[in-house]
Amino acid sequence: MTVFASLVEHLADLLNPLFQTSAMAAAIVLFTALVRLAIHPLSRATARGQKARTKLAPQVAELRKKHSKNPERMQKAIMELHAAEKVSPLSGCLPSLFQIPAFFLMYHLFSNQRIGGEPNALLSHKLFASPLGDRWADALANGGVFGAQGLVYVALFVIVAAVATFNYRRTKLQMAATPMLPAGPDGQQMPGMAAMGTMAKIMPLMSFATLITVAVVPLAAALYVVTSTTWSAIERACLYRDIPVGGAALATAA
Repeated sequence: MTVFASLVEHLADLLNPLFQTSAMAAAIVLFTALVRLAIHPLSRATARGQKARTKLAPQVAELRKKHSKNPERMQKAIMELHAAEKVSPLSGCLPSLFQIPAFFLMYHLFSNQRIGGEPNALLSHKLFASPLGDRWADALANGGVFGAQGLVYVALFVIVAAVATFNYRRTKLQMAATPMLPAGPDGQQMPGMAAMGTMAKIMPLMSFATLITVAVVPLAAALYVVTSTTWSAIERACLYRDIPVGGAALATAA
């Protein structure tokens, strides 16, 4: 963690001539962008995989129909098809998984009072009037929603709400355009279809969960989340622009 703290401090020193007292906050945004840039090849690979899965959709539907009475054979046949076409059903999870360590490092870095046995000097940095180690509850206790600290969070909430609304509308359209497979000859849905139906209802709302995260984590971690979420929305819009609306539905969860 000491090495990570030193890296963020060096970035802040580089940005200090431009951002002065908010240089550390700018360093966090830059660090987040560098993390997202580093995993961008994974995101591109995920997009390519999603395009491949979209092309395979008719064959998958045919296999589901052919083996509707034998779920185990159906799953095996689908896995064999994916393997033959070198398509991984789990590739969409990789970008999110690689971000988790960076987020938790940022969280702990601005949650601990001491680093390496020394007082955590990073906690003295601010974004305008709000300390990077504080949470929304601290801002509410020091001036309320529209106080000097509260306004910083209002701005973050507005950004998150705008991005979440964009993702919500896009995911809604994608889910609506993704046809559900019909019931089998016995009137029963294919295995997993009920779970997919539930996911289709919940997924468009998942983007708004970021509002809760921003409200409860330290401001530094909130900046990471807001920057990463905004990057994701723009990145997906670019990478999946040539995929049919229904074909990219599950990709929005990455």
